[in-house]
Amino acid sequence: MSSQDAVGTTREALTTLAAAVLRVRNEYGDTLGVRRLTSDVDRLQADLDELGTPAPGHRPDVAPRELLEIPDAPYDESMWQDAQSEAQHAP
Repeated sequence: MSSQDAVGTTREALTTLAAAVLRVRNEYGDTLGVRRLTSDVDRLQADLDELGTPAPGHRPDVAPRELLEIPDAPYDESMWQDAQSEAQHAP
């Protein structure tokens, strides 16, 4: 999903949320809770408007060439030959 798709999807969700909050306002009236919900939706919309373009070098997904495959085979026991157990250092 591109950043434009993500922003568009978020805008659609906020539009749906704003409509739901309006229905709550119609049901509950102009209460403190409703005013806070309305303010929260407005703040989210303003934050979304201020996003701009993604930061240079930002990579939302890891490229397959950067993944390191870790085999399921057991480790070579000699790898732990000189290691000390944490239990040996406990007071």
